[in-house]
Amino acid sequence: MTGEFLIRQLADGDWDAVVALEHDAYAADGLSEGREALQSRARRSPETCYVLEQHGAVRGYLLSLPYPPLECPDLAVPEQDGAVESDNLHVHDLVLAEELRGRELASNLMDHVHARAVEGGFTQISMVAVRGSDILLRFFGYRAHREVSLPASYGRRAVYMSRPVG
Repeated sequence: MTGEFLIRQLADGDWDAVVALEHDAYAADGLSEGREALQSRARRSPETCYVLEQHGAVRGYLLSLPYPPLECPDLAVPEQDGAVESDNLHVHDLVLAEELRGRELASNLMDHVHARAVEGGFTQISMVAVRGSDILLRFFGYRAHREVSLPASYGRRAVYMSRPVG
């Protein structure tokens, strides 16, 4: 990662930028969750939620939280308060500003969360691939679990995927 970018823990003052990035990335496809749902995910595990900062501005984010294997949050429903014990770290959302896509910054964020998963004792990382991103995730070692029934809020082409941490 160049000195131009910094990955750091998500802070309270970042939410306006995170919500705007999420809306820009997903609203046209009907996948936008909105502030309340996004914040509910981060409250469950603030230590595993990060932003990508460029010259002091939030230009991307990654929200992850412990979640039972082969399950995922419903985009239409905020999380209930309280911790969930799981050795699976679920990457709920990763968004970059459109002009930063294709520059390996998503890979940098994924490497960062993988390192935190190792430190945190997680044995698996999962995520739901939307809009055909399952093809790319296979290159990162993720395996599709097409047998997992996903909430309708993810759309028809969504695929649950996971990979071991080790």
